[in-house]
Amino acid sequence: MQRHIRVLAWIPLVIGAIALTAANRPAPDSPQYTTDGRLQLPQNYREWVFLSSGLGMTYGPIGTGHVMFDNVFVNPSAYRSFLDTGRWPDKTVLVLEARGAESKGSINRDGHFQGEIMAIETHVKDEKRFPRQWAFFGFRGTATVSEPAAEPAATCYTCHEPNGAVDTTFVQFYPTLIPIARAKGTFKTTP
Repeated sequence: MQRHIRVLAWIPLVIGAIALTAANRPAPDSPQYTTDGRLQLPQNYREWVFLSSGLGMTYGPIGTGHVMFDNVFVNPSAYRSFLDTGRWPDKTVLVLEARGAESKGSINRDGHFQGEIMAIETHVKDEKRFPRQWAFFGFRGTATVSEPAAEPAATCYTCHEPNGAVDTTFVQFYPTLIPIARAKGTFKTTP
């Protein structure tokens, strides 16, 4: 009988250790890097939370002379945290997928629909890894590993830092997040 009591006494400690380990483990949708610091493209980013789509927006460095759709996705764990706080937590990954805008195809005679991927860029918050807390990565063609992070003087930073409505991000273009950020007092009006 005493043996069973001793075993039972250890159960809360084991459960606590498991819970502590799980709490310290990064979310499965956290950014993943190569040994040389390049970002690995999240394989399932199209299953993440869709924030918005823009057509023909020109604030970014992707400009190729083509009209494009910008589709923005965010990792689910960051989205849930944003809903609670109005801020992006550490390990946020925003994926910008730029697709060519097509106008003639099948039965469509007017308007635009999305075509092939033209570019993929990411905006990643990793407070211990990046001096500015955020970094930008681009992917060439069908690459699943990014180019090196954008240099600190890159236009990504000089545009996002003064113009981002929430924590250097363009929440002003994500209509479902604007009221949340305003209600939490984190929305910054930009020019």
